[in-house]
Amino acid sequence: MGTPVPRVDMTEMATGTFEFVHNVRVPGMLHGRVVRPASVGAAVASVDEASVRGMPGLVKVVVRKNFVGVVCEKQWQAIQAAAKLKVVWTAGPGLPAQHDFYDHLRKQPARDAAVVDSKDVDQKMTAASSVLKATYLHPYQMHGSMGTSCAVADVQGNKATVWSPTQSAYPTRSGVAAVLGIPPDNVRVIYVRGSGCYGINGADTVSYDAALLSHAVGKPVRIQLSRQDEMAWENYGFAYVIDQRAAVDRSGTIAAWDYESWSPSLGGRPGYDQPGNVVTGMLVGFEPAAPAPRAAGAPRGPLRNGSNAVPSYLAGCIDGSCNGAGTIKSERVVTHTIASPFFTGPLRSPARLQNTFAHECFLDEIAAHVKADPVEYRVRHLSDPRLREVVQAAAKAAKWQPRQSPQRTGSGRGIACVAYEGDNGYVAMVADVDVDQSSGRIRVRKLVVAQDCGPITNPDGMKNQIEGGALQGLSRALGEEVTWDERKVTSIDWRTYHSLPLGFDVPEVESVLINRNGVEASGAGETAITIVAAAVGNAVFDATGARIREVPFTPERIVAALRARS
Repeated sequence: MGTPVPRVDMTEMATGTFEFVHNVRVPGMLHGRVVRPASVGAAVASVDEASVRGMPGLVKVVVRKNFVGVVCEKQWQAIQAAAKLKVVWTAGPGLPAQHDFYDHLRKQPARDAAVVDSKDVDQKMTAASSVLKATYLHPYQMHGSMGTSCAVADVQGNKATVWSPTQSAYPTRSGVAAVLGIPPDNVRVIYVRGSGCYGINGADTVSYDAALLSHAVGKPVRIQLSRQDEMAWENYGFAYVIDQRAAVDRSGTIAAWDYESWSPSLGGRPGYDQPGNVVTGMLVGFEPAAPAPRAAGAPRGPLRNGSNAVPSYLAGCIDGSCNGAGTIKSERVVTHTIASPFFTGPLRSPARLQNTFAHECFLDEIAAHVKADPVEYRVRHLSDPRLREVVQAAAKAAKWQPRQSPQRTGSGRGIACVAYEGDNGYVAMVADVDVDQSSGRIRVRKLVVAQDCGPITNPDGMKNQIEGGALQGLSRALGEEVTWDERKVTSIDWRTYHSLPLGFDVPEVESVLINRNGVEASGAGETAITIVAAAVGNAVFDATGARIREVPFTPERIVAALRARS
């Protein structure tokens, strides 16, 4: 415990000798390719197998309901056959316009939930010295693994073996059994590492693809998704609209906090019994999980803050039991979950990242309004000693000097923190940025991260998680956004989906590890990423006086905010 341990697989990974699922080879193996619908919601009208008849290496065209694929002797042959196969699709219902999608979400039937409600928020707002309001917007984002998902399946009769990069071998076994119509005990899933997941990328759906194609030809089949097939049809991270409202008393202390959100959902992890939660399962006839509209009932305790919908500054009181990390007892948190036009699912820090972006930026707005130091103002409204400690530790390591924000010098610093899932890890971050006010470009110079996840098993491993989370958080904060037109997703490659580019000016990341013995170990993999957008957004405000309330922070949005600042 507490001793750095090097990874045993790193040498093989660095030298290209590690076996990923992409490297699996089975005797007699063929290669497959899928043909996804031409638009969201489209169905197969006809498949012209004659359009590929006689192509080199073609073994079979596979059609099952709306699932279409080809099997060939070689991968390049499968790519060519899939591109040439003529499939006529129905038009599909069309997609909501992206330019007003956030307004569209507010108007849809929803599954409503009241997480906390002290019943006195409106009264506190009426009596307050001042009331602040703000709306925060977060787009769909994708996993965007550097390598596309891959699987190999060998289905012989009513028995199947699948080499899969899934995060859940036993549920994948059940899903493969369901799509093939064979008993789960007849399916063996062999986990082989894939191209990264951190949620639910194409690992499960490509495992179903491989099984369906192998079942159709009675031979082993390897399939690696194309970049477009994965990016257009994976389970995206949730889009969000979040309205925040706060009452402030004459002393500058927050007297009440009111939160309301709208977020679309469709599908998710397939689990043991919902293969339709990913695209392949849906195409062969299984229904994806979708939220059924219903009115919100009364909050039920104790508070479970797994999505961090409740800000860390709220007391989180239900039926007299308070389990939040903060001091604010006049509180209301209401969520609305809407049916999504796209598949959604876990993406590193699902919902927690989006909510924390809104919470931490809004807290910063309130601090600026009352002319309080952002660090002191956070600590003032926190009751959880572990969260207070990481805030103070990050500030100390960053040599934070008490200050009002904004400084408006073109260089700024911001802070953010979260009690992840309420009690599953505590983290705070200070971001130092420069903003080119003519171009709107942000340069993040340094991130200081203090983290308490209980007893530390491997300090190097925790630093890796902090640094990786920080950089992925920067990618999501600065560039990543799923785009679409009236029929289909249009962010289908690295030119149209903007993760951190090669040559990006990587900031220094300083990790402050708080080793806390005598408590349970808690999460370290999704803590740091959760607060990056908020810390950077707050730093941009400090540098320029312009508040950015929509992710990603593109140069165009920065310039627009600079022009609009008062």
